[in-house]
Amino acid sequence: MDDLERHNPQRPKGKRSTKSAPSTSHGLTARIVGAFGRHYLAQLDDGTVLACVPRGKRAEVVCGDRVTLAPGDAPLAIEQVHARRNALWREDLWRSKMFAANLDRVMLVTATYPGIQHGLIGRALIAADAADIPSTLLLNKCDLPQAEAARAEMRLYRDLGYEVLELSVRTDPQAALAVLTPLLSGQTTLLLGASGVGKSSLTNLLAPQAQAPTREISEALSAGKHTTTATRLYDLPGFPPGSVLMDSPGFQSFGLHHLSVSQLQHGFPEIRARNGQCRFQNCTHRDEPGCVFTTDPQAISASRLALYRTLYAELTSAAPR
Repeated sequence: MDDLERHNPQRPKGKRSTKSAPSTSHGLTARIVGAFGRHYLAQLDDGTVLACVPRGKRAEVVCGDRVTLAPGDAPLAIEQVHARRNALWREDLWRSKMFAANLDRVMLVTATYPGIQHGLIGRALIAADAADIPSTLLLNKCDLPQAEAARAEMRLYRDLGYEVLELSVRTDPQAALAVLTPLLSGQTTLLLGASGVGKSSLTNLLAPQAQAPTREISEALSAGKHTTTATRLYDLPGFPPGSVLMDSPGFQSFGLHHLSVSQLQHGFPEIRARNGQCRFQNCTHRDEPGCVFTTDPQAISASRLALYRTLYAELTSAAPR
């Protein structure tokens, strides 16, 4: 996840366009099922998987994209990227990264150990909200002694209206399958989470074919140095048609510089629910007199208010675009 594309200073802030050039009747239509740096795997409608590369150095192609491949020798050229339903992004001051496209749900995985990272969770939830992608939180490793304390921490998100599911993937995989099957059936789902939360174990449970050695893929693509930053899409065996899972590398940071202030505020359910209740209509919820989040300590938790103000400062201190 660290091999980010360089930020384009001409890209305007606000809602990102997910439109690309329309497909043509020529070439092969496929879906991107593997992203390894600038090398990709594309799956044709008949199930054939082909290696491919984009045309041009700055072409944005991600797992989940529908594309048109130009006929020719492998690796095939990605001729066009079809219009996207949505796309999930992260961005800091210098670089931007699209995680995946055409998603039905983001499943954000955290764990009782090594501990819940509220900053990363909060940022990822806001990014998904800005892209109009539903989110579900998974609390893994609930068989550990830290489970009760972690469950109490996750009550914050339940109270905000987020769905929080509890799992113990290693010790009770069948129960995990029973919990997740209704959400995954017929859906394109992205697993997102920090390293160490059990995301790989969850992927291997849902898509056993994911355990194939990445070395074989590396050799096929001549792209070994990129395999540690790979994003993969897997069909889910035993699930209804159209049930697919995207697995992304663990992340340690999640910039939101691609968002506008209004998108940031909308991404906080607490702020969204109190819209218009401050003294000033254009209140930024920092230090203005009559701000409901200052006068009413029940309006938002101290930690969530601190996160909002940190993110607001990041957005407003960003270099002009």
